[in-house]
Amino acid sequence: MSSIKEYFSEAGKGLKSLVDGMVVTGKELLTPKITECYPENRATLQIADRFRAELTLKYDSQGRHKCIACGICQMNCPNGTIQLTTKMVDLPDGKKKRKLDKYMYDLGSCTFCMLCVTTCPQDALEFTNDFEQAVFTRGALLKQLNYRPEPAEDPAAPAPAPKPAMDPEKLAKIKAEALAKAAKIKAEKEAAAKAAAEAGNPSKEENKEN
Repeated sequence: MSSIKEYFSEAGKGLKSLVDGMVVTGKELLTPKITECYPENRATLQIADRFRAELTLKYDSQGRHKCIACGICQMNCPNGTIQLTTKMVDLPDGKKKRKLDKYMYDLGSCTFCMLCVTTCPQDALEFTNDFEQAVFTRGALLKQLNYRPEPAEDPAAPAPAPKPAMDPEKLAKIKAEALAKAAKIKAEKEAAAKAAAEAGNPSKEENKEN
């Protein structure tokens, strides 16, 4: 008797599950269809802001980016997608600074993990949601992110101050001290060589006595 009751109970559950599925299918059947007429609707197509399509550098209104070429994004990239090359430039105050030369990004090997963006200390990177990245060759996926020409330096920036010339008397004193030190070292070497020669060759009087 219990087996018959269990049989009908399981059959009822299965029937209920079937009806629930048919209800969902019926709702989807009656729901108005939405067709994206891509690429005709490019002007009005809305892509989610969270969609990750391509890594880019952030530029300001003057065409400058925030990247300081620290290399943290390159070290954290799991696929070696990012390759940085740097150069040394002279600053207006006369000092030297390392600067970004080329920021190369291989879209074909990017996993869009966003480690480069989250670990950048300057907030210089971001992912765009431009999904139209199809190309005919794999080489076209290798991109230089700092493609914009660097803006000219401000002509009003102060030029590096020339180094003050050394006092002639002080310079002559330094030269004299250097010459005296060199002469002293030379004399010590000659004296040491003479003493070594005398120790190795006995005098004429010692030769006569022998």
